[in-house]
Amino acid sequence: MKDLFGQALLDYQNGNYTEDIVTSTSISDEDILPLSYLFRSFKNMPNLEQKALKLAKGSVLDVGCGTGSHSLFLQKKGLKVKAIDISKGAIGVAKQRGIVHAEEKHILDETESFDTILLLMNGTGIFQELSLVSKYLSHLKNLLKPNGQILIDSSDIKYMYEDEDGGYWMDANSGYYGELDYFVSYKGEKEVPMKWLYLDFNTLNLASESIGLKCELVLEGEYFDYLARLTL
Repeated sequence: MKDLFGQALLDYQNGNYTEDIVTSTSISDEDILPLSYLFRSFKNMPNLEQKALKLAKGSVLDVGCGTGSHSLFLQKKGLKVKAIDISKGAIGVAKQRGIVHAEEKHILDETESFDTILLLMNGTGIFQELSLVSKYLSHLKNLLKPNGQILIDSSDIKYMYEDEDGGYWMDANSGYYGELDYFVSYKGEKEVPMKWLYLDFNTLNLASESIGLKCELVLEGEYFDYLARLTL
């Protein structure tokens, strides 16, 4: 991957901001992702994220940390935080912003154990596809300390398939409706498409139970989004 996302974050952090990231998916048109939003403070975060940060305790792993906004808040609260991301540029920015422990790493390569594991801003996205959910959840489960918790958010995007009559036009021959291809472009360059997963709560609940995790619905948002808490 070219790490256009990381390059955009570095540009913004280092005063070279000229334009925002453009995103799209296999079922939605191009949309602007303002870089400033990725540097937001606690007061500008959605309720789901604020709730997750309030619930965080002990040693914390921030998965897909981006610019480190969540980690910064928790670090200032006195929690021990490790922030990881597969984007080299994002980790560079997180370090510049003051994250003490930030590392370029894939979640499946993590081996330490934690009291709280955070996966926010559609945390289920990194699972990529439905067939991999159990693999990722099993790995996350193994990283939990006794009495640990996984705080994860996502959205049920079934509404995006609704037609004018209130029915749904999903292809019965295709895979799970939350499996999308995610496209990013920045300054005229296109990133390699990523697989990205939006997971409805019931499916997350079933997957969690199947590997011995308790799944609790903590909070629902205004746009079919939710925050879940998984425990041993």
